[in-house]
Amino acid sequence: MNDQIKSLLTFLDNSPCNFWAVDTIKNILDSNKFVEKQLTEKLTFAPGDKFYVTKNDSAVFAFSVGKRPIAETGFKIITAHSDSPGFRIKPHPEMLSDGGIVKLNTEVYGGPILYTWFDRPLSIAGRVIVKGDDALHPHTRLVKFDRPLLIISHLAIHFNRAVNEGNPLSKQKDMLPIIAKVNDALEAHNMLLNLVSEQLHIVPENILDFDLLLYDTEKACTFGLNDEFLSAGRLDDLSMAHAAIEAITDVADGDATCVAAIFDNEETGSGTKQGAGSPVLANVLQRMVELQGGDFDAFCRAVSRSFMISADNAHAFHPNYGEKYDPTNHPALGGGPCIKINSNCKYMTDAHSASIFKSLCLDAGVPYQYFVNHSDVAGGSTLGNILTGQIDIEGVDVGNPLLAMHSVRETGSVDDHLNMIKVFKKFFA
Repeated sequence: MNDQIKSLLTFLDNSPCNFWAVDTIKNILDSNKFVEKQLTEKLTFAPGDKFYVTKNDSAVFAFSVGKRPIAETGFKIITAHSDSPGFRIKPHPEMLSDGGIVKLNTEVYGGPILYTWFDRPLSIAGRVIVKGDDALHPHTRLVKFDRPLLIISHLAIHFNRAVNEGNPLSKQKDMLPIIAKVNDALEAHNMLLNLVSEQLHIVPENILDFDLLLYDTEKACTFGLNDEFLSAGRLDDLSMAHAAIEAITDVADGDATCVAAIFDNEETGSGTKQGAGSPVLANVLQRMVELQGGDFDAFCRAVSRSFMISADNAHAFHPNYGEKYDPTNHPALGGGPCIKINSNCKYMTDAHSASIFKSLCLDAGVPYQYFVNHSDVAGGSTLGNILTGQIDIEGVDVGNPLLAMHSVRETGSVDDHLNMIKVFKKFFA
């Protein structure tokens, strides 16, 4: 198996949620001599430096500083996101049922395909906030259970004979996972906090709050007669995050400053302090220009010379549902990276920016495809046009084609991932 594909599968397995994805990326950056800096401190850097900053433990921004002043070269930026649709555990989640069965109360995050989460061994990962030195400075601990803990169990077909004919689901009733069988209500009380505190070797009283999510414990893998396909959870959008990090860790000393920006909360609209709708990236970019002696005019000149690749996956042609796709622009698995176009500006792509990405593909020896929605099927937006509300930058929306996007397990192409890495490296070169 190709080393970059092995790296992707390991990255996916180590990243069961947004917080762990950022932690995994930090480890990769650390091992490639990137230095972590804090947004609360003055940024210092010199040409050739490599550093990164984080926001909310769930977004990370990596920089490879060019040899020439940023105002003269602009930025080369690749964006992706760390979050994926799924289930978040609510506070006080234990729900005791007849027979001593304990369910956990959860809330749907984003837009998952609910049916795909049934009857799978699931577990829990996320971050826990514990008491610090004072009220304004609590500590953060990551937690992950590497064994199956829960299952969202289907109702047997004998009780719902029409289940295969379409079955509306209640997110509050049908999608609650089973975690334990207990003898009395006392055992169920604070079960989750006790479980987490035991895992972290702290007392439950020190836990102030948590952001915990469910994840599928089945490992990422390749499949197909020639292992040509990828099967994993969270390919959307961790595969693009992985490709961006592969590219920026490979940057040699160049003239331009390169940026890999991995945001959070794209699946819920990007409207958080760590999302693409916030000024977090624009602020750091402006600080970098000013630290090189530039003013706001220099920052504006840098942005005008910049280009951004917004990398979020596209829909691959499904052989069973051809009628859902545009008749002449439906990307195939293995056909290469997709340029995403929408006439109503759901994507930032235009003919000029598409031409730049096509030229990068040609220079890298990589095929490319177009993704355009069927005119009767509404599509979603992504990072590109959201970011332009903060930075008036030229760019293109791209992504690799996937089947079953937002399923608990999505399907992609080995060749497409390798080719996207080649294009990203060519862009940063």
